Amino acid sequence: MNTAGQPTDPQPVAVATLEQMRERARQPGRPRSRLKGRQPDEVSLQEVRALIGAAPAGGHRRDLLIEHLHVLNDAWQGLFERHLVALAAEMRLSMAEVVEVASFYHHFEILKDEAQPPRLTVRVCDGLSCSLAGAAGLLERLPALLGAEVRVVHAPCVGRCEQAPAVLAGHQAVAPATPEAVVQACAAPPGVAVQPEPEALGYAAYRAAGGYALAAALVNGEQEAEAVLRALEDSGLRGLGGAGFPAGRKWRIVREQPAPRLMAVNIDEGEPGTFKDRHYLERDPHRFLEGMLVAAQVVGTEAVYIYLRDEYHDARRLLQQAIAALQADPPCPLPRIELRRGAGAYICGEESAMIESIEGKRGEPRMRPPYIAQVGLFGRPTLEHNFETLYWVREIVEKGPQWFAAQGRHGRKGLRSFSVSGRVRQPGVKLAPAGITLRELVDEYCGGMAEGHELYAYLPGGASGGILPARLADLPLDFDTLQPYGCFIGSAAVIVLSQHDRARDAALNTMRFFADESCGQCTPCRVGTAKAAKLMEEPVWDQALLADLGQVMADASICGLGQAAPNPIRCVQQYFPHELGAEPAGESA
Repeated sequence: MNTAGQPTDPQPVAVATLEQMRERARQPGRPRSRLKGRQPDEVSLQEVRALIGAAPAGGHRRDLLIEHLHVLNDAWQGLFERHLVALAAEMRLSMAEVVEVASFYHHFEILKDEAQPPRLTVRVCDGLSCSLAGAAGLLERLPALLGAEVRVVHAPCVGRCEQAPAVLAGHQAVAPATPEAVVQACAAPPGVAVQPEPEALGYAAYRAAGGYALAAALVNGEQEAEAVLRALEDSGLRGLGGAGFPAGRKWRIVREQPAPRLMAVNIDEGEPGTFKDRHYLERDPHRFLEGMLVAAQVVGTEAVYIYLRDEYHDARRLLQQAIAALQADPPCPLPRIELRRGAGAYICGEESAMIESIEGKRGEPRMRPPYIAQVGLFGRPTLEHNFETLYWVREIVEKGPQWFAAQGRHGRKGLRSFSVSGRVRQPGVKLAPAGITLRELVDEYCGGMAEGHELYAYLPGGASGGILPARLADLPLDFDTLQPYGCFIGSAAVIVLSQHDRARDAALNTMRFFADESCGQCTPCRVGTAKAAKLMEEPVWDQALLADLGQVMADASICGLGQAAPNPIRCVQQYFPHELGAEPAGESA
């Protein structure tokens, strides 16, 4: 195994056809003529069938469980127990299996049959960027303004940090949110937008500008797959979801695995402070889709599953339209494309947890090995990629790898899309050279600090990437440059703090987020994040206990959530000891 956690010498796995894997997913156990436990009533069965459709030959696909739960949840503003019983019967699943999945995701609400569901659920983002912009005041005022029939809850980052504070009124985003704007959104008829919808480049315009020519050339044998692989490798393109694994090498690893191979695209984008994927998707979805088709053709995947976070309702509608336009007038034969809807679980940004969710299960990370390049979706070798990585494929191949590699500063190569929020004058997605410093990024791309604010600290990689002081604002921002300082760039979610903020408050905000979002599978993360948040609420931190707790989480957690959660604690202890009323234990400046 290499340092990025990817297999270098994959072991062969048993070969099965995709249809065999899907058949197993449909029938996880031996069908029974009658399921045990509570039996469905006829009215509930008819209501469920009217929404999810009659069972096809062979029965409902097991992997569509979450999709069916969404349909019920949207129609009834919650999941009534009687409908879950009927759904379990229709899908030939146990009630326990349905409930364990439904109860895992934040956006599903299981209701007693006699309960009165809310007319609407309003989610107020309390992520760090929104907290800096006054989310707490919104959360306090909205219940009285909206009345008892509207449920108001706090929510983790909803991916609109540049428009903070942000609110989701049902499926409608309100950002920047004011009490008046949220009231207006809640009063609007269903389907009526109260804010401008994104205007993306359409299919015809994209084709007219040369779009999909590369994908068609590959399928038709006019472009060699090896040439595309070399272009990716020579450009230095790395995975832009946070891990930074070289894209070309990943394609080669999966390409060498036995067929059938699959592909999973991660647009969950749940890292607090990150919104770059939504930004590009709302403007040029077909550039991403073409990169996806190129990857599918080069690697030889016969089906593609796109996993989009549930908070991006406008983006999902736009992507559905883009896929429909592509399928209606394809430039070349297409793989099967399925768009899957997340249900409010940050952990599903982890690749194996996302795959579990696509399969219709709880989004719990898998133990490794085997790696998903070998045994991934439905047990098949799987190419997993972040949205933005695929977004750059066409330009790199058409303009040449040196075009991409030549961009960079301070000895680094390539371009990076920085999601910048917090105390800057012009927040947003900033396409800048890899290796740019925070000070350069703020001054040249963000119009400087906001009025009345001076740089105090910054988070270079979202909630999990740590916190650095202003005196380290001249470090190159890129993969591998921040680790010596206890941080990493991840998905390049930059949150800027000023003299009016405290690093310890930012760290507490991130730890509460991790405690809420822990999947609960492993004890170090489940217990450690909750315990750390409690300790961090104290006026004086028990630094020795927090350090010990952080070490256990980093060493023993199954996935990156628990492993990275202690980073903000360590940074506050190292770089901001004056906020804790203690002398520094030592720095690695």
